[in-house]
Amino acid sequence: MDSWGGTPGGTVEPRVPEDLAVVVGADGTVTTWCAGARQLLGYEAEDVVGRPAAGLLAADLPESARRHVAEGRRWVTEVALRPRSGGRVVVRLKGTPLVDGEGARPWLVTAAAPEHMAGPVQPDAEALWDLTLAQLPVPVAVYDTEARLVWANEVMTLLMGRDVAEMRGLTLWEIQPTPPFDEYDRLQRQVLRTGEPVFHENYGQAPGEVRGHAWSMFLSPLKDASGMVRGLSAAVFDTTEQYWARRRLAVLNDASLRIGSTLDVTRTAEELADVAVTGFADFVTVDLLESVALGEEPEPVPGDRPVTVRRTAQRSVLEGCPEAVVASGEQTFYPVDTPPMRALIAGRGTRPKLGDPGMREWVDSSRARAESVAKFRIHSVMMVPLRARGVTLGLVHFLRHRTAEPFSDDDLLLAEEIVARAAVSVDNARRYTLERRTALALQRSLLPERPTDLAAMDVAYRYLPAGSGADVGGDWFDVIPLSGARVALVVGDVVGHGIHASATMGRLRTAVRTLADVDLAPDELLTQLDDLVVRLDREEGPDTRDRAAEAPTPGEVGATCLYAVYDPVSRRCAMARAGHPPPAVVTPDGEVRFLHLPTGPPLGLGGLPFESVEVELEEGSLLALYTDGLVEAADRDIEVGLDLLRGALADRAGPLEETCDDVLRAVLPARPADDIVLMLARTSALDASRVRTWHLPRDPAAVARARKAASEQVTAWGLGEASFATELVVSELVTNAVRYGDDPVVLRLIRDAALICEVADGSSTAPHLRRARVFDE
Repeated sequence: MDSWGGTPGGTVEPRVPEDLAVVVGADGTVTTWCAGARQLLGYEAEDVVGRPAAGLLAADLPESARRHVAEGRRWVTEVALRPRSGGRVVVRLKGTPLVDGEGARPWLVTAAAPEHMAGPVQPDAEALWDLTLAQLPVPVAVYDTEARLVWANEVMTLLMGRDVAEMRGLTLWEIQPTPPFDEYDRLQRQVLRTGEPVFHENYGQAPGEVRGHAWSMFLSPLKDASGMVRGLSAAVFDTTEQYWARRRLAVLNDASLRIGSTLDVTRTAEELADVAVTGFADFVTVDLLESVALGEEPEPVPGDRPVTVRRTAQRSVLEGCPEAVVASGEQTFYPVDTPPMRALIAGRGTRPKLGDPGMREWVDSSRARAESVAKFRIHSVMMVPLRARGVTLGLVHFLRHRTAEPFSDDDLLLAEEIVARAAVSVDNARRYTLERRTALALQRSLLPERPTDLAAMDVAYRYLPAGSGADVGGDWFDVIPLSGARVALVVGDVVGHGIHASATMGRLRTAVRTLADVDLAPDELLTQLDDLVVRLDREEGPDTRDRAAEAPTPGEVGATCLYAVYDPVSRRCAMARAGHPPPAVVTPDGEVRFLHLPTGPPLGLGGLPFESVEVELEEGSLLALYTDGLVEAADRDIEVGLDLLRGALADRAGPLEETCDDVLRAVLPARPADDIVLMLARTSALDASRVRTWHLPRDPAAVARARKAASEQVTAWGLGEASFATELVVSELVTNAVRYGDDPVVLRLIRDAALICEVADGSSTAPHLRRARVFDE
């Protein structure tokens, strides 16, 4: 892992052996290694002597120590060292410069003993008071009326990394001309000017420290008997524990506000990582089980084979997450009997030490991981499983490298708390994703997959499910070929969202297709559909047995619908609507108008009439059918949406697929709250040469004439092979019309993709369709 073979791990403050002594040559290599050093760090002399002393450091020397080394002066400070067993230890050391025979400057490094322990203790009161101030475990300093240092106790000198002689007569800014000492200097002058004490809190790293602390500073004026300010005192208290406790509470509050803002699995994982990095970790990764990342039901964690996970989110205090060895969105795996696997199986958070054998094997199993740990000096790790409702969803890694303090038991409790909260949000998002995907798959399976090739018109359509937190709705559309080359277009919208709405939509679409095959007029079809919705409402609404004496309450199941039938022979289109937005027609010259159809009640009210309207469309006209989600929005009136649609449809003569996209870009609300259907149909007309019509008298002799005329026309169209079959069909149909029907009797042949033969009469009796059995002629 590094030049000394150790692995960074947790920070430890061990007891320093009294006989600790190491000599470092002028070139920075270790020349003497004593038993006390071996006891502290675990290295034998042959492992260390002759090698750079910098390899023993787990962090750079404090600034004050580096300055003293450069100036060749004695220093006393905290030093972070890297023991052979891994991790890091923080000890207080003293460096004393030596001079060898050649004038070089080697250094003697020993344990730093408190200076106040030397010398006899004088029993008089003044001396005891001086000893009390000098030996207080709290940093204390005294400044004169110009904010210049007069005296400081030993703890303050260690904190500042300088002795009193170096600092006496200097202001704080002159002692340390870097922030936040400019702020401290300003506060001192404020106390001297106003005579009022000041309390100040700050978190940072003092010049004589290798790690940051939280400090509470009390600046108090020193007044004489007359009340005149003669100076000030500064007492500093280490409040690091309280600082981290407040930070943990702040992180919990932040987690409750930020995690789970959306029903998106990836976004929720990213929010968890963001909270942890801004709160207490330097690098965080969130790995979800592959099944969870796909929005499926989580599978049990096996103990006998590796587990595949997906790196769903990762955040770092360093830009770009340079510590990462797996990119976001990529798969990785946890081998059997590794710390991550054990944490998943146990279902509890762990705080493994990087020096432990299991962690060493895990780190060394990936060269990229080992290099990252060494390069960024990662020294503390926590692994916390994502568990919700008794099911394991993934694993979260928390790492520290910039923060000197290792993770504590309190940090583990905090991590488990925010991960537990995030796990519920992740599971909710997963369940939502699964339900939405199911509803969307059901809905799409019930909708047409591709436009039908039709002679009557070209059709293009778009279906967009709701893009916000709402479930997919019950919008549907269909294109139904009818007899005589006619085409039925239908667009509808079921009340509600989710799987229930999709299932109701499927029923209505099937019913429309069935009723369309019977060749009902649009108003009659909507009447039949309305009866069906009323029945569904009664079946799926509240139990009618509990309100038998009451009138049924409609509205549990409801829908709107627009049904249109276009005949390419006559170029006429019959339409009716049930509470649906009006269709738009674009003429070949680009004029846009909305057809004024009778509105009709929504489906499901029951007993109210529907009306059909028939309009003649020029060849090449564009018919636009849509659902209300396209033109309605919370932030705009429906008239605004209709005006946008009118402008988007004007002068649209290009391909229908491009027109659909252009219209959606122009009209689509910024945040659609409902499903959207847009269907565009450009009409065609059958050439007169492809249609022949004969009006026949109700005379049996007309049958032979009709048979002959049909045979001649089929032959003229080059379909002589179908002549015999056509004669049989025409003979049978015309005979039935003459015998059982009323005037007028009409025979029509249409040459479309297939030869269509139609016979109509004036009778009001609907034909009864019968299928030929296997042995029928």
